[in-house]
Amino acid sequence: MRRIITLTTDFGLQDYYVSAMKGVILEQAPEARLVDISHEIPSQDIMAGSWVLKNSAMLFPPDTVHLVVVDPGVGTPRKPVALQIKDQFFVGPDNGIFSLLTEEHDFEAVELTNQSYWRSNPSSTFHGRDIFAPAAAHLFNGVELSDFGKPLDDLQTYRWAVPIADKDGIQGWVIHIDKFGNLITNISSSLIDEVIKSKTTKLYVGNTILDEIANTFGSVPEGEPVAYIGSAGMLEIAINKGNAKEMLGVQKGAQISLVLQKED
Repeated sequence: MRRIITLTTDFGLQDYYVSAMKGVILEQAPEARLVDISHEIPSQDIMAGSWVLKNSAMLFPPDTVHLVVVDPGVGTPRKPVALQIKDQFFVGPDNGIFSLLTEEHDFEAVELTNQSYWRSNPSSTFHGRDIFAPAAAHLFNGVELSDFGKPLDDLQTYRWAVPIADKDGIQGWVIHIDKFGNLITNISSSLIDEVIKSKTTKLYVGNTILDEIANTFGSVPEGEPVAYIGSAGMLEIAINKGNAKEMLGVQKGAQISLVLQKED
């Protein structure tokens, strides 16, 4: 039995958008337990939404329905879709928002072409309320994925560049900056273990040089920068009790380099 519908959007909480979607869901599925994953995805930042989804959705109980609306292409020919990955269901735009999940997991997807599961007279600018929310509610109520429309073999992909590793070290990039200003890179702990091994390295972050990868924020004095492996298994850079984005002057997309040092 499906009990949970999650919501992930870039709507914020200032306007009526989130509450409108919740109202539509509860009208169709009054027993649904609504869980907010995030409504603070940076505006129109598809990959930030994909990152948040990748690191949260698969932790939910079986048969959870995830409503995802980061949709700068609303009203254009981009497809509204629903998909199943393992025991989780997803509804949202086919714009790459599901990329980081579908590159790791097999999926079954359909285009939401059956308008009997939409609200009547849908707005061209608010598919979250008029297409995605009712579809999520109907999924919650047990409608089969195949009933929503025609199957899709492929979904739009939207990927970060992969890090580059060679005999001199690893070059990567900042792919996400969280609420605390921590810089999350695309360099995984497994890649570091493979390339760096026990060799001495220096980490270059903008104009800052770090000599080691530590365990956590408190491994350095307050106000100092620190590199560590974060909860998502990726190399991160932070300031102990500070904001690395602001204090290091580093933005999303900035280059990060781990350089191997010659042995004495």
